[in-house]
Amino acid sequence: MSVAILQFLGTNCEYDMEYAFKLLGAQTQIVWHKEEELPKNTKLVVIPGGFSYGDYLRSGAIARFSLIMKAVADFAKNGGYVLGICNGFQILLESGLLPGAMKRNENLHFISKQQTLRVINNQNIFLENFQVGETIKIPIAHAEGNYFIDEEGLKELRENNQILLEYVENPNGSLNNIAGICNKTKNVFGLMPHPERAMEELMGGSDGRKMLESFMKVL
Repeated sequence: MSVAILQFLGTNCEYDMEYAFKLLGAQTQIVWHKEEELPKNTKLVVIPGGFSYGDYLRSGAIARFSLIMKAVADFAKNGGYVLGICNGFQILLESGLLPGAMKRNENLHFISKQQTLRVINNQNIFLENFQVGETIKIPIAHAEGNYFIDEEGLKELRENNQILLEYVENPNGSLNNIAGICNKTKNVFGLMPHPERAMEELMGGSDGRKMLESFMKVL
């Protein structure tokens, strides 16, 4: 087993993610949120997008208490790679595995469209296939993607090169146009855009494939 893809009540991108990694030749397993352990030989945990628990309270606020998340936290603390996309990013924030919080989009509407991003930092496994300043196109689909962190937290993100991606044109009011970040040790990654929906030119572009391919060296 290489890629463990979590499944919560309400998630809807786990099969898209499974398809994406199978395109790359990786072994995958979908893991139900009530499991207490990750599959043996897991090298990467992916928390996919969707609407876990209907986004009640706040997006990701209930999912963070699922049994599997303790195993994910332990996995991350031991250096394991974790990738959270959209709702998965929100769950990582709620779990404290990434700093900051998500608010409703500035216009209070659900947004679903292709989005241009700028690579801010590539000193990590997730974006090492890109150049700093390079622009890429990845779809977004969210109602709560307005990233926020206090001034001190923002300073730390900058000092530790934890800001990975920014929106070229901010669609949701996210602080400093932030679209994706990582933790200090650069093994936990979160972003609102959906790379699994940008795997083939038939889907409108393949920049997402280039993102996910970077993990293949450890799978």
